[in-house]
Amino acid sequence: MIAIENLCHVDAEAARAARERYRGGSVEPTSGVAPGFTQANMIVLPRDWALDFMLYAQRNPKACPVLDVSDPGAHSTLLAPGADLRTDLPLYRIWRDGKLVEETADATAAWAEQADLVSFLIGCSFTFETPMIEAGIEIRHITDKCNVPMYLTSMPCRPAGRLHGNMVVSMRPIPASRVADAATISGRFPAVHGAPVHVGAPQEIGIKDLSRPEFGDPVRIERGEVPVFWACGVTPQAAVMASRVPFAITHAPGHMFITDIPDFAYHA
Repeated sequence: MIAIENLCHVDAEAARAARERYRGGSVEPTSGVAPGFTQANMIVLPRDWALDFMLYAQRNPKACPVLDVSDPGAHSTLLAPGADLRTDLPLYRIWRDGKLVEETADATAAWAEQADLVSFLIGCSFTFETPMIEAGIEIRHITDKCNVPMYLTSMPCRPAGRLHGNMVVSMRPIPASRVADAATISGRFPAVHGAPVHVGAPQEIGIKDLSRPEFGDPVRIERGEVPVFWACGVTPQAAVMASRVPFAITHAPGHMFITDIPDFAYHA
């Protein structure tokens, strides 16, 4: 992995332009946006819960690979100097006592409720979609201009403190002949979930119906294709629900923070 401080020469205009659109109120899933730049999931918690989550992420690195952690009360990140985490994602979710109470394009008001909020940016599988496309592997939700399907599984994460819950996975239909290639390409990006956690047989991980994802949109699966599942950064939201966290701000599934860091920085 390349040190972040050595990437200041990279032209991140596409990433900055996307964040400016979102700051201006544009709402869209970010898969395929600013290709070549790392995207991140986000969860924001009161300091009282931040240590629990840091331990949760350390114990579940496949689902929660942490890229950056803010100081309490800060809303900036080294991954995109000048960005504002309160406004520069296309869509946010506000949680109270483990329940989703609001989706908003601007989290400034919610952020102001507590002075000690800690932000975690977590690797996102959208990051390795560009190299997969370059290798000739179709990414169906990009082709069909919809959100990636995400499913709550029966696979438990390792608990930490007050936090517990099951893993969430994202799914991409892959031709059977290219599954090994998709696994190899994504496996080179361990900081953004890495290789798949399951291939085929969704019922084996507690998914009853691929046409009804808990998050995102269903996608068509063509003849000869296999559903391939990757650990997903929506997993912290499943923990928020299961653990009844009193207050949290997250990205809306599929609506990521686009960093200034190029994909190759996280290539193992």
